[in-house]
Amino acid sequence: MRRQYPEHPLVGVGALIFTRSGRRGPILLVERAGEPLRGYWSLPGGLLETGERLEDGVQREVFEETGLHVEPVRRFDIFERIMNDEFGKTEYHYILVDYVCRVIGGELCAGDDVSRALWVRREELGGYLMTEGTREVIERAYSE
Repeated sequence: MRRQYPEHPLVGVGALIFTRSGRRGPILLVERAGEPLRGYWSLPGGLLETGERLEDGVQREVFEETGLHVEPVRRFDIFERIMNDEFGKTEYHYILVDYVCRVIGGELCAGDDVSRALWVRREELGGYLMTEGTREVIERAYSE
């Protein structure tokens, strides 16, 4: 599957994972190790595989990137990311489905496609270079 200059939008999943439910604690962020957006921080997640259910995809991606086993609690948001090249041609096009998830096991470690995985307190979010839309979806989740 070609990510750069795709023929069709690609479907991805992301996870909003907090250390506590209810009164929300720190959220898990990962630093992207590859292109596009190397060095930017985002929610753990990635592309859905053919034949994979959304919930299964978010569980697999979170484990691959962070070493944590999660349970999706609910679908939270759908986000469209379109990135054009300098000539205006669509270089990347993703449809991202974000889930609120809770940790059910594993140990936090940076894995596939990420250079770091960290628990970040809400008041520290401004110190991280984040992918488009990440801060906004996190703030909406904190406000609920």
